[in-house]
Amino acid sequence: MNDRVPPPIARFLRRSGARIAALGAALALVLAVTAPAGAETAGAAAARGARPALAPIVPFGCAKVIAGKAHCLGRGRLAPNTSGSPTSSGLKPSDLISAYKLSGTNGNGRTVAIVDAFDDPNAASDLAAYRSAYSLPACTAASGCFKKVNGSGQTSPLPSADYGWAEEESLDLDMVSAICPSCHILLVEAAGADTTSLTTAEDTAATAAGVASVSNSWGAAEDSSTLAADSHFNHQGVAITASSGDSGYGVSWPASSPYVTAVGGTSLSTASNARGWTETAWSSAGSGCSTQEPKPTWQTDTGCSHRTVADVSAVADPNTGVAVYDTANSCGSSSWCDLLLALGLATGADGWVQVGGTSASSPIIASVYALAGNTGSTNYGQQPYLNPGSLFDVTSGSNGTCTPTYLCTAGAGYDGPTGLGTPNGTGAF
Repeated sequence: MNDRVPPPIARFLRRSGARIAALGAALALVLAVTAPAGAETAGAAAARGARPALAPIVPFGCAKVIAGKAHCLGRGRLAPNTSGSPTSSGLKPSDLISAYKLSGTNGNGRTVAIVDAFDDPNAASDLAAYRSAYSLPACTAASGCFKKVNGSGQTSPLPSADYGWAEEESLDLDMVSAICPSCHILLVEAAGADTTSLTTAEDTAATAAGVASVSNSWGAAEDSSTLAADSHFNHQGVAITASSGDSGYGVSWPASSPYVTAVGGTSLSTASNARGWTETAWSSAGSGCSTQEPKPTWQTDTGCSHRTVADVSAVADPNTGVAVYDTANSCGSSSWCDLLLALGLATGADGWVQVGGTSASSPIIASVYALAGNTGSTNYGQQPYLNPGSLFDVTSGSNGTCTPTYLCTAGAGYDGPTGLGTPNGTGAF
């Protein structure tokens, strides 16, 4: 056998040793996928008490922080499988419906809009695969349920493709499908990850006919331009959500805008309690006190004189993350591609992934707003503060060290990482 190390692996080995452990896990994962007939399955290993190998969690390709650009807020664990049947251990739609007590709700054709950057060339087909796998009703362009447009609202020309942002878009589309399968979906693809392009797309999304809510799973550092850009999120009668961040304690924009519902993140697991689920603050969820935004009148916490993040939350920990289907990637479809993706040496995904980040929690909450159908609200940001009793209070977990401690540590009532809590039906929205 040729013992020459392939160039992609050689480049990997020349890097720092931080990912060496990931190499072993990813190799084990690929070997499991390509194992000959008769090899022990993960289920058999579990039955005898062994723990199957897990792929490393890697940030989406659009998660890199670049000065002057927004970045997406997702990360995932590869589950090499292109068969169309979910084998990832990620949470499925019925899990989310159960955890957040959304059974029996109906979006009645309301539209949830998603704003991201660049084009996902496989958005429609990947969306169809996800919905088919979980027996959700089809949502296609032909039926008028799904529409993909550029930042100006036109179906062409679309922006250039980007595999990292495509993974983000798949996550967003799948979470809307999971929470509100009866909703229509509008995907607005900004021309780039700069503020001008994204806010142009935001206005397009929020003013489109039938849109009840808009999800933003991206963020950037606050700066002197933040206040001037806030107007693009001020759309009366439309609920706008924004991910709080994936870097632990600290604030990002537009989550800090007073015109959005800032969505933090939790770790969500099954439990033997009456709810059947338990949640703690996710250790990487963003939170804190804005340095730019004035405090809204509906926030009454006393440890921050400016806007406090977050308002509410939902599952975001990739270790307890959601199943997503995405096939847009830079390396094709093979076990070798799966390995490169798992190591972060290629971008995108090759089938089913278990993902998280507050990129997951933002579209979840946007979809709950659509289910609630509270069209009379003039400021959706304050809506949860009017009905905090209709939320599951998250009282444990932390995302860092801070003063006052409630800005980074969950506790009874309001706290930074989880806000007022997670959905318990639609009553708070």
